[in-house]
Amino acid sequence: MTTLTVTGPSLPRVIAAEWTKLLGLRSSTIVVVVTAAVSGLVTYLSANASSGDPGFDPLDSLTTGLPVAVIGPLVLGVLVGTGEFSTGMFRSTFAAVPRRLPVLVAQVVVTTALALLAAVLAVAAAVVGILPPASSRGITPDLLSEGTPQSLLGAGGFLVGAALFGLAAGALLRRTLPALLATIVVTLVLPVVLLLASELASDPLAASASNTVPTRTAVVNTIITFTPTGAGSLLTEPSSSGVDGAPNIGALGAALVLAAWVFVPLGAAALRLRRRDLV
Repeated sequence: MTTLTVTGPSLPRVIAAEWTKLLGLRSSTIVVVVTAAVSGLVTYLSANASSGDPGFDPLDSLTTGLPVAVIGPLVLGVLVGTGEFSTGMFRSTFAAVPRRLPVLVAQVVVTTALALLAAVLAVAAAVVGILPPASSRGITPDLLSEGTPQSLLGAGGFLVGAALFGLAAGALLRRTLPALLATIVVTLVLPVVLLLASELASDPLAASASNTVPTRTAVVNTIITFTPTGAGSLLTEPSSSGVDGAPNIGALGAALVLAAWVFVPLGAAALRLRRRDLV
């Protein structure tokens, strides 16, 4: 007697279904548009504010909008990761795809695709944002100058990585608000709090006199280097020698750190999806 094993639809069909659901959400379009708009606006304001400086270089402002623009991809990823559970659709989804993991894989694929679109538009908006201040000084930005292409690619990679980090956290926690809080705290709040705490606790005069980096500062800078924001900063600054007291992991190390922030919670989410009830 032959036993039939129900495996559900093929992966391409699951990806197509997830893509349809993602594009059907008005919030997806809003996130992409707002991310690009914020990137361009903040970059313009930064470049315009520094355009009066004698050594003004518009290329220095290219990535100034990233710390704010990254919120959009984070939100996008979280919404995708928690969408099935916040709406209750997971019951019908996993009834149709009983193996479950193809759904998570499909969500990774569609999130990467939409985040890549948002990243390309955000980087393009940043380039457009530096043009008016550069023109006011008679400067023509050279986007092919040393380090600039890698900086632009790094900015795009950071935004895509942030979206996947949001997806991983959302898929693991399954609740929109906790996932949003967790990703925003880790990405935006934690580095700022650590820097403020380090500055308040350090004695700049003593550090200047000894010409060494205080241990507390070195520890804080090391921790920040291994946060998503620290890794993203190194991705956009290919010629950077790192932060004082922290190991210089370079662009490749930064990419690995950002990948770890994605794949560790994503792996935990996959394990939970396979081994635990959908509650």
